[in-house]
Amino acid sequence: MTRASLLRAGLVVAAAAGVAALLVLHGPNWGQVWRSLQEMSWPWALGAVGINLLSAIARGFAWKTVLGQAVPERPRTLDVFSAFFVGIFANGVLPGRVGEVARVGVLARRLPPREGLWPALLGSVLAHRLLEIFPSLSLIVWVLLAGRVPAWGRGALLAVLVGGTVLFVLGVIVARRHDARTLERDGRLRALVARVREGLGVLRRPGPAASAFVLQTAAWALQLGAVWTAMRAFDIHLSVVAAAVVLALMNVALLVPLWPGNVGLQQAAIALPLVGYGVAYARGFAYGIGLQAIESSVGYAGGLIFLVREGLTVGTLKERYGT
Repeated sequence: MTRASLLRAGLVVAAAAGVAALLVLHGPNWGQVWRSLQEMSWPWALGAVGINLLSAIARGFAWKTVLGQAVPERPRTLDVFSAFFVGIFANGVLPGRVGEVARVGVLARRLPPREGLWPALLGSVLAHRLLEIFPSLSLIVWVLLAGRVPAWGRGALLAVLVGGTVLFVLGVIVARRHDARTLERDGRLRALVARVREGLGVLRRPGPAASAFVLQTAAWALQLGAVWTAMRAFDIHLSVVAAAVVLALMNVALLVPLWPGNVGLQQAAIALPLVGYGVAYARGFAYGIGLQAIESSVGYAGGLIFLVREGLTVGTLKERYGT
């Protein structure tokens, strides 16, 4: 094991130990958490699963739109969704952002091999992420202005707002500096960068970029609807603004994937802001458990189905795309 791997493993263990200690010493009343889980309304929960599935489908079509401007091969819709759901699954079960690399690897297997294919596909993943920055930042601005956000959450959201804006601007600048002639006159590193810029091609084309942006925005709106619907499953009757606060802080908790799903940390990030809305911490924590299960169920179910289609296992994902 390399020194970097040992250091990362040590940081993960330390973070996990800290979260575990907080949950033990300052955690919720586990009896109340269990009762809230038992009382969950299944019709509302299943409704949230269905809405979350629609959100994932919208994101998949957004990536397909991006790919249409990134590579000339025009991948089939089924192949795109296969790679996309395998990527979601890998992000859920493996540490780090392995899923982003895994979906590129899965899709590349379905396309004719050529030089520069991988960098172009990686660029498409980057463009896909950049196009969801604006709806996510709009969500953050909304909750900062209208929601009840605790002080720690407000600082974290402001940091994400600034960082996301910088990333989006840099992505657009890099995409618009694309020049195919650099492949002929520059070295291998510049050629690699140029290939990645090919994947960012959608950012240079207003029509496809607008289509992908609308799909990404619809995906976020549907995910917000799923968060609100899941609230009803736990007898939490709050406004859409409160659901937006949950969605924003939940995604902040997932920004740095210390371990699969950041289990424990995500539940606390969901339950703590709900206390400001009068929701008991134990009920909010139970809601956090249920919400993570609802969100994960779509990715896990779809991921497993497409893993079988691709002839892959969790072990092969880790071996090929993990670090």
